[in-house]
Amino acid sequence: MKIRNNIAVSDNGFVFNPASGESFTVNQVGLDILNMLRKGEKQEAIIQELSKKYQADAAMIERDLLDFEAMVKQYHLYQNEE
Repeated sequence: MKIRNNIAVSDNGFVFNPASGESFTVNQVGLDILNMLRKGEKQEAIIQELSKKYQADAAMIERDLLDFEAMVKQYHLYQNEE
């Protein structure tokens, strides 16, 4: 999953979708995930990086990442990968 290029994400976690006009904020972990998704990182790499950075259980991070990806889909922030 990759975040669309036109999605604006600030350094403090403010996210704006110009297509819908919706905006919301994410915490630091959400910001880290968004930035990695914008780079096209795969789930395994994201889980590994977050597990190392936050010293958290990989299984817990995987569950949280799946929840976050569902939110990204709900708000139409991703681009279809071909």
